[in-house]
Amino acid sequence: MKPAVHFTASHAASAQEALKRLIARYGDTALAQAETVVALGGDGFMLQTLHAIQGRDLPVYGMNRGTVGFLMNRYSEELLPQRLMAAEEAVISPLRMTAVCADGSVQEALAINEVSLLREGPQAGKLRIHVDGKLRMAELVCDGALVSTPAGSTAYNYSAHGPILPIGSEVLALTAIAPFRPRRWRGALLPKSAEVDIEVLSPERRPVMANADSRAVRHVTRVTVRSAADIRHRLLFDSGHGLEERLLREQFV
Repeated sequence: MKPAVHFTASHAASAQEALKRLIARYGDTALAQAETVVALGGDGFMLQTLHAIQGRDLPVYGMNRGTVGFLMNRYSEELLPQRLMAAEEAVISPLRMTAVCADGSVQEALAINEVSLLREGPQAGKLRIHVDGKLRMAELVCDGALVSTPAGSTAYNYSAHGPILPIGSEVLALTAIAPFRPRRWRGALLPKSAEVDIEVLSPERRPVMANADSRAVRHVTRVTVRSAADIRHRLLFDSGHGLEERLLREQFV
């Protein structure tokens, strides 16, 4: 029996063209009645899709019609129902960011890949880091820092020389971005249950912004990050090409 599929696509021309062809071939089910969502685009669009359907408990199968496709499957219009039925599922949880701004406002956001803090001006940022209420670093001078999930560990975290985390490792990566002092600090691995509290020192002279999956919050003075274990996202991958295998393969390129 064919699964009831809802198709969605990024604004890229290649994704929109694929959307028309796939709907013509397989039909399209309204999201409210769908059993599976097929997302056409790149990794950025996959993140958008997961955020958009949060709470529906629907699995999402991505097909790459973008430039980056770590979370996506190979694009093919053939045998789509069979691929969906045989697909491997990975369940991931996002991070919950609570950011306090210089004007006293508080903003919250969810991040499937990472929460990052980045300097806004010409001077390096100065950060103070607490983990589970205990001071772990009195001053980190850097361009920024990030907290990454295993699913996001091959993205910005990896570019910043952070570790690739196995999907079932139950840990988070705390990674510095261009650290100046302590020089060459390699970051830390934290339990998934850890609460990371990052205070911005001298925010007037050294302003810092925060990002949760590209949702930007300007002029933050404190950012708290914890795993949102109560939220789950379901991703589907072609058999033999699951997220665990992809993370392992990435380390041997």
